[in-house]
Amino acid sequence: MPKLSRLFVRTALAYLVAGFTAGALMLANKGVALHPFLWRLLPLHVEFLLVGWTVQFIFGVAFWILPRFGTSRGPEGVVWLSYGLLNAGVLLAGVGGLLAGSPWPVLAGRLAEMGAIGAFVVNMWPRIKPFRDVAAGGGRGHGPSRAP
Repeated sequence: MPKLSRLFVRTALAYLVAGFTAGALMLANKGVALHPFLWRLLPLHVEFLLVGWTVQFIFGVAFWILPRFGTSRGPEGVVWLSYGLLNAGVLLAGVGGLLAGSPWPVLAGRLAEMGAIGAFVVNMWPRIKPFRDVAAGGGRGHGPSRAP
């Protein structure tokens, strides 16, 4: 697994732990009133689990598993940009949800997340190629059958 994929997956696991911790605190607060502030963790909980954990994990596995150009996975600088934008976006949107005042941090976070997705797609798009039927010459391919 490449270094960048490991970083994506490890960061995703950190968001998973943080998101579940926020959820556990809110659940405990439901049974035993600990502090009213804990209910404000809901946007952070949702952001960390839906975007921080899920999207980050998908990016890490996709960067690792999608076909390569020979030995290269394409320009990694764009994927590093995607990593930075995604994490900045998750933190801005998650922490911005805690601040009940201005919607600007959440908006900035969402824009950063969209930029991260765009940067990731720029790197991945050329790696997605159509399936080539290896059985065209009568070999033992695994492609779709071409019945007359």
